[in-house]
Amino acid sequence: MCERLDHRPPHRVRRCSARELATREAPQTLQLLGPVGAGHYTKMVHNGIEYGLMQAYAEGVALLEKSELGIDTVAALSAWRQGSVVRSWLLDLLVGALVRSPDLHDIAPVAHDSGEGRWTVEESIRLGVATPVIAASLYARFSSQDERNLAMKVIAALRREFGGHAVDLTA
Repeated sequence: MCERLDHRPPHRVRRCSARELATREAPQTLQLLGPVGAGHYTKMVHNGIEYGLMQAYAEGVALLEKSELGIDTVAALSAWRQGSVVRSWLLDLLVGALVRSPDLHDIAPVAHDSGEGRWTVEESIRLGVATPVIAASLYARFSSQDERNLAMKVIAALRREFGGHAVDLTA
């Protein structure tokens, strides 16, 4: 059972079943997905997908910005908002953020995880379902949280040791 606001005056809350909400007068975003817990589980998968989408947008922006072609990144992203297969609300939000702060100078390059991505990856491991994009986006967040990033220091040191590659030194 659930409670639902009756939108007719005087706006009383009335009792209704989940099945009623999923079948009568309900917006398409409200669905009966299965037994107890199915909605929460589905939201966990949704958030894992969101991790991957955000990572893909972030990588695309970084590539556009690094290009020698002088691409107007905001214009490119704005064009994608109309009729492109990558259009989404996240893209709308990204364009808004870049319009307000083109180089995002006021934002530290740290992306925390709130747990849903971890849960999604843990569940994919438990079920034996490959989720490399979601896992990679979670690990990218972990890397962003490590100020020292010892792993990258180790890779740089190894490249220098085996191949004589130059490394950036700290001040």
